Amino acid sequence: MTMAQQPQTIKPAEGKLGILLVGLGAVSTTFVAGVEAVRRGLAKPIGSYTQMGTIRLGKRTEHNTPLVKDFVPLASLEDLVFGAWDLFPDNAYESAIKAGVLDRTLVDSLKDSLSALKPWTAAFDPNYVKRLSSTHVKKGSKMEWAEQIMEDIRKFQETTGAKRLSMIWCGSTEVFMTQKDCHKTLAAFEKALKDSDPAIAPSMIYAYAALKMGVPYANGAPNLTTDIPALIELANETQSPLSGKDFKTGQTLMKTILAPGLKARELGISGWYSTNILGNRDGEVLDDPESFKTKEESKLSVLDTILHPELHPDLYGNIYHKVCINYYPPRGDNKEGWDNIDIFGWLGYPMQIKVNFLCRDSILAAPLVLDLVLFMDLAKRSGLKGIQEWLSFYYKAPLVGPGLYPEHNLFTQEMKLQNTLRYLMGETQITHLGMDYYQ
Repeated sequence: MTMAQQPQTIKPAEGKLGILLVGLGAVSTTFVAGVEAVRRGLAKPIGSYTQMGTIRLGKRTEHNTPLVKDFVPLASLEDLVFGAWDLFPDNAYESAIKAGVLDRTLVDSLKDSLSALKPWTAAFDPNYVKRLSSTHVKKGSKMEWAEQIMEDIRKFQETTGAKRLSMIWCGSTEVFMTQKDCHKTLAAFEKALKDSDPAIAPSMIYAYAALKMGVPYANGAPNLTTDIPALIELANETQSPLSGKDFKTGQTLMKTILAPGLKARELGISGWYSTNILGNRDGEVLDDPESFKTKEESKLSVLDTILHPELHPDLYGNIYHKVCINYYPPRGDNKEGWDNIDIFGWLGYPMQIKVNFLCRDSILAAPLVLDLVLFMDLAKRSGLKGIQEWLSFYYKAPLVGPGLYPEHNLFTQEMKLQNTLRYLMGETQITHLGMDYYQ
């Protein structure tokens, strides 16, 4: 255990917190409906660390383990209000019915609240998501899109009375992109916005609008968005937290649970084959090779910094890692992920592990959305700005500072998250050394 310190100055969570959702599809409607169901006492917020998690304080002998929501000054679920953009005009009730994630009886019981959430027109270009098209979109240059998004936000605040805001991308995966010169500085980025440069993707425009207004921004997709110097510069300039990217939900969650265990016991891995079938809008979008490339990069990245093959060539130096995603409409949002892991142990003898995870994509993602918007708001009130690496726990491809590699081990990420909360509240950080119990 490290020494305790003075708590950070954290502004109180007073008034309404506006949650700005980019995309009003399966994930967003499952999240909004879930919050409303919890508020009405119809369900429990299972899967949400902020609502159901606990955190140990002090020594084990002290038995001091409060709920996170009682320890950290988070916004109350009762204070959340919602706004959204989408390329389809369906309100949240209509969208939830089409998504088919939640039981119709539950959705119907929430119809009044869900129907009131109607999306603003989207900043959308089919060149970046090639399997989708719509007319419910903004007009003008890309800079004009950004200005229109900021005006949407201002009107939302006036209408709802929201005192604070938190934006999160819950939209589709864009085509694979790499950093260009216009991404290197804020000045170059803003010129590219005015010129409607093709290197400026819609997701970057939402992030720019949020950060320009000092609003925290979380990226739930693998898009190249806030991981460019220009937007990191803007986040630091406006004292805005940012985090991402790509919600860690099904197959990758299992990967970051299993791989650390195999590594901890020095068991070798010769191959890890992962395939998925899913039939929701995400699956349809990922059927496009350019969008799949973006997702593939995110999903493939997790093993290297867990296994460190450069340090353990005999165990992981020749690992073959393959990821496939197949669009299969009959499954809808109920994704199935298969993993075949070829491992080897003492004297090189081979063994196999097979995992078949029949998960529900949006059911796993919704509580992550809740935790992220609440923690990003906490970060803003705590005076934290720029990359929030302590939220790596929630992402497949976590953002990190220059010169750092991301931590993908779920248990390292959990410790980083919990110790950050202890740090903010002036509590002793826990290392689990435990020698003092025996001295």
